[in-house]
Amino acid sequence: MIQKIKFGVVGVGHIGGRHAQCIVDNHRADLVGLCDVLPVDKWRFETSKKGLQCFSFDEMIKSDVDVVNICTPNYLHAQMAIDALENHKHVVIEKPMALSSYDAEQIINTSQKVNKHVFCVMQNRFSPTIIWLKEIMSQQLLGAINMVIVNCFWNRNKNYYLDSNWHGSRLKDGGPLFTQFSHFIDILYWLFGDVDNMSSEFFSFNKKQYVEFEDSGIVKLNFLNKAIGVLNYSTAVWNKNFESSITILGQYGSVKIGGQYMDKILDCDINGYNRPNIDDSIACNDYGGYTGSASNHDKMIDNVVQVLLDKENIHTNSVDGLHVVKIIESIYSSRN
Repeated sequence: MIQKIKFGVVGVGHIGGRHAQCIVDNHRADLVGLCDVLPVDKWRFETSKKGLQCFSFDEMIKSDVDVVNICTPNYLHAQMAIDALENHKHVVIEKPMALSSYDAEQIINTSQKVNKHVFCVMQNRFSPTIIWLKEIMSQQLLGAINMVIVNCFWNRNKNYYLDSNWHGSRLKDGGPLFTQFSHFIDILYWLFGDVDNMSSEFFSFNKKQYVEFEDSGIVKLNFLNKAIGVLNYSTAVWNKNFESSITILGQYGSVKIGGQYMDKILDCDINGYNRPNIDDSIACNDYGGYTGSASNHDKMIDNVVQVLLDKENIHTNSVDGLHVVKIIESIYSSRN
């Protein structure tokens, strides 16, 4: 018989339902049960057809599941991860890992104490265009990097914020850099390393009483490798997501990845190098009233299985998750 990893999913909203389906679709994974404070008829995954158990969180972390996938609101991630780890479960944590570096460090300390893995969900790393960028950066085909510009221009409307009791709350949500754009900060960290210093300016173009933080910002980043970065972001774009792009200007070439989700090679001009022909057909997560980042959760679940059964490396580990949280904290504290 094929050995299977037993999963339980906590939080069965849009993204929790996506986790659940990817687990069901993986032939070496077994979805044992689900957990949510909402009634079952509000869940985004059909339980009756799968014969699944409906746990309380306490029941789940005391059950025989191997992995607990935490897909709850941001402010619950850290304590739930620590509780699951203390019950000797591996954990998968949706972004952000935590809303403070202190909490992220507590997760890491607990995982080390109980010798269990922490997997941070940063699924954009699995996109073909981003994998290609990582390869050319690793091969140093662009030479020294001069500038990096990331534009993230998205739409989050009234329904998005009023459809939950936590979106828009500074303490529960954290702001767009945690909830929407931590994926792209992770890509910057993955490609260019850590940040030396930064300066930021924030704006509220669509001021709403139910949103306690900015909807837009401009951030200048100085990387340790001497590259200069600029991050422009907004959730105040009219009607729908407009763009997620990254432009890299190097000593020997320039590249630009764009589209709504950094899913298209828009330009590639590198000395002695031909533009690749890669499969850039990538789906995004569709949440009904709005769309999110790349829908690569199947690859993330597969990595969890490979780590636990085949002793492969974790694609996005807890240290990576901590660094993303630290960078976001630094951005918010660097207001001009």
